[in-house]
Amino acid sequence: MTSMAPPAVPLSALPTPDTHTPTSDERLGAHLRSLRKARGLTLTQLAEAAELSHPFLSQLERGLARPSMASLERLARALGTSRVELIAGSEPPRADADAQPSFVAAGEGVTGPYAEGTARLLAEGPRRFEPLEFTGSNPQPGDHYVHDEDEFLTVLEGSIVISFGAFGERTLHVGDSVYCRSGTPHRWHSPDGTPYRLLIVKEVVHGDGADDPTDV
Repeated sequence: MTSMAPPAVPLSALPTPDTHTPTSDERLGAHLRSLRKARGLTLTQLAEAAELSHPFLSQLERGLARPSMASLERLARALGTSRVELIAGSEPPRADADAQPSFVAAGEGVTGPYAEGTARLLAEGPRRFEPLEFTGSNPQPGDHYVHDEDEFLTVLEGSIVISFGAFGERTLHVGDSVYCRSGTPHRWHSPDGTPYRLLIVKEVVHGDGADDPTDV
């Protein structure tokens, strides 16, 4: 008995590999969705917290819209993060993202607004924590930040007054450090408007970022 060869499958019927390269808007949207899910928030809850419309936020997460800097700041505060970290989430992955170690030279790295000053990310690629160099001179403390990640900071230059809400405040000078546990409200300012510089290390939020048809 002669065995029959399986019928040929036309090339058009074979699955086509996904070669789509996500745009910066799509990467930002996926990062926002991942952070939101890691926070346990629905689209509606985040939209209300950030004072944005539900349809607009849905478009943002799908990469179909681009937020203004004001909208990005509201989202950052609602998620307990910063604009510079959100912007970093939209950067394309490094070709050697899985290689170790990862270097960031002086003056390089993503830089942008952070709290009442400016921060520069000191690491690239996959990581378990976020090291930042923060510079500011704000004489006013601004709003308290509260987020799920632990955070450490040490003063490199100048002095700051750091407030922990109901837990009081402390003045920190060069070499002083503080470790803020998850959920601790915190903010800082320069007591006389003198510039200061900090090293900040935060945990990195990890969310699955998966779509959920019931998520409203």
